[in-house]
Amino acid sequence: MYELPKLPYPYDALEPYVDALTMEIHHTKHHQTYITKLNDVLKAHPELQEKRLDELLMLLEDLPEGIKAPIGNNAGGHYNHTLFWQMMDPKGGGEPDGKLGKMIKQEFDGFQNFKINFTQAALNRFGSGWAWLVVNPRGVLEIISTPNQGSPLKDGNIPILTLDVWEHAYYLKYQNRRQEYIDNWWNVVNWEFANSLLTA
Repeated sequence: MYELPKLPYPYDALEPYVDALTMEIHHTKHHQTYITKLNDVLKAHPELQEKRLDELLMLLEDLPEGIKAPIGNNAGGHYNHTLFWQMMDPKGGGEPDGKLGKMIKQEFDGFQNFKINFTQAALNRFGSGWAWLVVNPRGVLEIISTPNQGSPLKDGNIPILTLDVWEHAYYLKYQNRRQEYIDNWWNVVNWEFANSLLTA
């Protein structure tokens, strides 16, 4: 059964860009709720309990109708948040180097152009959801967004970078100012972790 992962930094470590209270509530309440609900669904399906999160999400379309939506929502919420916490670091920000930095510059005509396009994907996601940089099934970097707790895995995309644009991720500090939240988030992006996902 799944458990809430520990954060790799204290709740106040991302200040002033992401505030401590938001981080604590987001982690211990929102993320924990997805895990609790996922475990509840899986209690009745022991054949699925040994599956990894990514396996559950990639198998989603083959699951029985009665559990497809609750597993999609809650496994997606757990998976997305587990990645998201690692996508940030108190010493993050700046521009990526290594393989990821090179690919971004090549495929998006420079880092600044990539940053503009990723920001727009996050800003234009209607309602709640996520912005992603993925490696698509053709092996090319692509910027996408998913609604609610949708996972890019179900379409064969491999996550490299993600940003949570649900209001609970920023509302206490930024209220309705999603643009300001996104702009400040770039100061804590953990490019080392994103690079590790690409090279893996």
